[in-house]
Amino acid sequence: MSAINFPVRIALLDDHPLFRQGLRYVLQALPYVEAVDEAAEFPELLAICRQHLPDVLLLDLQMPGMDGPEVAKILLAEFPGLKIIVLSMFSADKFITQMLKLGARSYLPKDADQDQLRLALEDVLTTGHHVTPRMAQALLRGAPAGLAPGPALSALVQLTPREEEVLRLICEGRTAVEIADHLCISRRTVEGHRQNLLEKTHAPNSAGLVVYAVRHGLLNA
Repeated sequence: MSAINFPVRIALLDDHPLFRQGLRYVLQALPYVEAVDEAAEFPELLAICRQHLPDVLLLDLQMPGMDGPEVAKILLAEFPGLKIIVLSMFSADKFITQMLKLGARSYLPKDADQDQLRLALEDVLTTGHHVTPRMAQALLRGAPAGLAPGPALSALVQLTPREEEVLRLICEGRTAVEIADHLCISRRTVEGHRQNLLEKTHAPNSAGLVVYAVRHGLLNA
């Protein structure tokens, strides 16, 4: 059964009608999705958001006239609570890290299957973020080049052994469900540990936890 127990509104921004129609078909089959709004261009999407702000925006990275990063900057400045999931054909590290730094909650390839999309949506709606193994790899490769070496993690925060386990699994790109199964604990307990990690490290999100762990040498321990 889905973990989502409230009606969800989703918006799509993509300039390919067939792709939008396929997404709409998949999304409308989810029991918690109340409405799916489509836009082919940014002005159309902005009007949709101002009339009825969606819970989640599925955003194509390459759009005519205005690209994904520019769209994300403008929308998040006006609607900071908007949850953005990028759907893109581009998989290079620079695109992934750029969108995560701008505030995207997840980054999926356009060839992701229905289960991957559903899982990303449910993670984003319940925990705020969905970190895939590909996202984690991009962050791990990009963090050392963009961050000065930091002090040892133990010198900054005191993590319990269980919190360290959860952090390592987050850095591997595991979902909340996968972490719960791996550690034989409930998903609610995983989310509690994740929230504790965010508070202790002052990381803004799961992507921030990965960068924090790299910077402070936890993954090399």
